[in-house]
Amino acid sequence: MDQPDAFSARCPTRQILDRIADKWTVLLLGLLASRTMRFNELRRGVDGLSQKVLSQTLKSLERDGLVTRAAYPTVPVTVEYAITDLGRTLAATLEPLRLWAEGHMEAVEKARIDFDQRQQAAA
Repeated sequence: MDQPDAFSARCPTRQILDRIADKWTVLLLGLLASRTMRFNELRRGVDGLSQKVLSQTLKSLERDGLVTRAAYPTVPVTVEYAITDLGRTLAATLEPLRLWAEGHMEAVEKARIDFDQRQQAAA
């Protein structure tokens, strides 16, 4: 097998980067890094995340080996999600990214306003 090269269009690394770059992945792994959670806990924990997108994201994370799903035969069925060891390594890598975003939000917003004003003045 060739050495991975994310700059190549054919490299499977890009699929992983797609998963990592998804905001819902960053937020869900951040929540699951602290403890196992039920579906609705995760939904309440991430404002603006729809049930459909949460379900799709969790399935993708499970497929990638980052999260496990456990269903218990209760009425209704209890489903819990937990981060895997592999997912924990990714969550630890992504946490500084989330913190950077929170810490630099105002600077980015100011840059956007400045850019938009320059574009408007040039038009």
